[in-house]
Amino acid sequence: MPQKIETVIFDLGGVLIDWNPRYLYRKILKDEEQVNWFLQNICTSEWNDEQDAGRSFEEATRELIRKHPGWEEAITAWYGRWQETISGPIQETVEILEAIKKSNGYRLYALTNWSAETFPWALDNFKFLHWFEGIVVSGVEKTRKPFPEFYQILFDRYKIDPSKAIFIDDNIKNIEGARKIGLPAIQFQNPQQLRAHLTQIGLLN
Repeated sequence: MPQKIETVIFDLGGVLIDWNPRYLYRKILKDEEQVNWFLQNICTSEWNDEQDAGRSFEEATRELIRKHPGWEEAITAWYGRWQETISGPIQETVEILEAIKKSNGYRLYALTNWSAETFPWALDNFKFLHWFEGIVVSGVEKTRKPFPEFYQILFDRYKIDPSKAIFIDDNIKNIEGARKIGLPAIQFQNPQQLRAHLTQIGLLN
């Protein structure tokens, strides 16, 4: 961990915002087994990563329907009903963010893998996103975590010294990517674990 933390960097989906495509596909598909199969074989995380890195929804949907025409309705729902993949804020983590903000001792930023086409909706619907001094969005930058250049955009744009920062993300690949470039990181498991860790390193009382 850094000796003196000046900057706290949050991931969004899975840390502050409860995003899960299962919330949508449990409404569309017949059972959990079919949901799992669909997300492992049709609308996969690898496919979604490309939209996070800047590919348009239109292109992504068209290509997938061409490969899997029998699943057109479910594929189209991924973006047609995208808001149903979000259940709301992870309130306990929002409270941790608020406590850090009120301490006035830290700079707050977000680094998120998120499509440029849907992120404006998040900004309109989650007021806590406006607590950050800056947010770097993968779909806007056309690159994403865990690639080093994406973290570097944040460092360069906001003059952040990674050795004096801490990064919070739920995805182990993103944690490993951060650590490889000298950015200390905590893998988020749940708000209680995060609060305990931040208290242990002196960031929270």
